[in-house]
Amino acid sequence: MFELNQLEQLLAVAECGTLSGAAERLHLSQPALSRSMQKLEGELQVALFERQKNKISLNGNGKLAVELARRVVEQANNMIEQVRAFDRSQRTILIGSCAPAPLWELGSWASGIYPDMTVSSEMKENETLLDGLKKGTYQCVILPYPIEDPDLYGFPFETEQLYFSLPPAHPLSSEKGLYFKDIDGETILLLSQIGFWKKLCDEKMPSTHALMQTEQADFAELVQASALPSFVSSMSMRYDGKPKNRVVIPLLDPEATVTYHFVCRKAEKSKLEALIQKVKSNWK
Repeated sequence: MFELNQLEQLLAVAECGTLSGAAERLHLSQPALSRSMQKLEGELQVALFERQKNKISLNGNGKLAVELARRVVEQANNMIEQVRAFDRSQRTILIGSCAPAPLWELGSWASGIYPDMTVSSEMKENETLLDGLKKGTYQCVILPYPIEDPDLYGFPFETEQLYFSLPPAHPLSSEKGLYFKDIDGETILLLSQIGFWKKLCDEKMPSTHALMQTEQADFAELVQASALPSFVSSMSMRYDGKPKNRVVIPLLDPEATVTYHFVCRKAEKSKLEALIQKVKSNWK
């Protein structure tokens, strides 16, 4: 029976178009790759290549074999990913979130509830989180919208609203409410790790120049010393307080207020029941 690496080699030959190119990509000698392809033909009992002097190309059998090999390799890789994800799930709780604020308490709660497991978290795009949850990469995820899926369980647990943080001398500091467009075109201070909020800001403020900061402490210090607008949220002010010497004005765009949803697979709901109850009891 042929081996998986032979199918991967066949795909490399098809993609590179030459044995020499495929051998270089695979870090093999060309004679070794040629022997491997000959062995694959022997095991399939069909010719896969048209061979001419100093030239080799796929025949009809070879083209079909490449199409089928691609499916087999994809299925094998998917199997590896799922088995590894299942193994991790027995020892690890990986929490994925669309934004940073929901993770501020969730990670520590999970560590306290499951002291014998490794708890970690990360921020990813919404689609990546949902796909990872279904594949078992994540045990639970935080999304900015509800999910209707018969295999998933979710509930709303927290609302976050964005605010502009402006210096008192800013022309708009006396307003009771603002829209993204009101600040569009200005230079603002912005944290880099803010999850889906970054994409929203880019969409709503396309002409704005953002001075990105990676560290929360540096960002807070720069805000205090700067005359540039920045953002805060209802959740950040709940944990860190209102920025000093700044005027905080709510954003009126509907997209500036989001309700987060805790989502897990129904198959793992009983395993996460203690965490689910903790979230429900603390975030109302």
